Amino acid sequence: MPVRRAFAVISLAAAAGLTATACSASSASTNSSDPVVAVGAENEYANVISQIGGKYVSVTAIESNPNTDPHEFEASPVDASEVSKAQLIVQNGVGYDTYMNKIESSSPSSSRKIIDVQTLRGLPNSTPNPHLWYSPETMPAVAKAVGDDLAALRPSHAAYFRANVAKFDASLKPWLSAIAAFKAAYAGTPVAVTEPVGDYMLQVDPSPQYVSLEDSLFSQHKVKVFVYNQQVTDSLTASFLAAAKKYGIPVVGVYETMPVPGYNYQSWMLAEVNALRKAVADKVSTEKL
Repeated sequence: MPVRRAFAVISLAAAAGLTATACSASSASTNSSDPVVAVGAENEYANVISQIGGKYVSVTAIESNPNTDPHEFEASPVDASEVSKAQLIVQNGVGYDTYMNKIESSSPSSSRKIIDVQTLRGLPNSTPNPHLWYSPETMPAVAKAVGDDLAALRPSHAAYFRANVAKFDASLKPWLSAIAAFKAAYAGTPVAVTEPVGDYMLQVDPSPQYVSLEDSLFSQHKVKVFVYNQQVTDSLTASFLAAAKKYGIPVVGVYETMPVPGYNYQSWMLAEVNALRKAVADKVSTEKL
């Protein structure tokens, strides 16, 4: 998907806040002593499944390369096989990973548990920003749903899963504290974005208005930070980056796929907020984590 030919100038109110033939899912083991076979459509969801399930899950991420455009992703036969065998799946929804629905339909299973994050959050198909993992409300809900489904699949380990959900929720506190601190210090800071990847951490009220980007945004320092999708770039993005650098506007690259190795979901989100803070407070750019 090409980069949008529009920019948003927003005020920080809460800153940094694909088809293949598959085999039948019936081949997945239901033995209570075997790990639950699980799939996260995006590696950030797979990471959360792993944190909740621990030693009792075997998790595969379908999309895991932070150096590619996720909007151009096409599932391979190997991906389809992984999905078809899964007993537990977490997918984003909002039209972001429709390939999952196609694979699931081609390999139906009455026992497979599917957590569609859009449905879990009660969001309409018209939701303008599909990057739901940037919302602080998303992953606690996902973690709980994963814990509940794993407990249903492996009842003897239910207490273990519940404990991991509580541990996960507690581990989000540094990120949430960083968002709150940034909001308190820098609310109202104007930011330019190429597309709304991280807008759930740049939450605004009212919604951001999209305007054509002109050189004056940077040359007249009408914005303090330029946030761009590091995974979806083209010549237009390059020209915007060059303009931002020319006029001394710090830039921050945000991701759709969790950078690996070295990160889990919590540390990734915290790193993104810290990059925004450094850009606003210290005028330091962070194009790549």
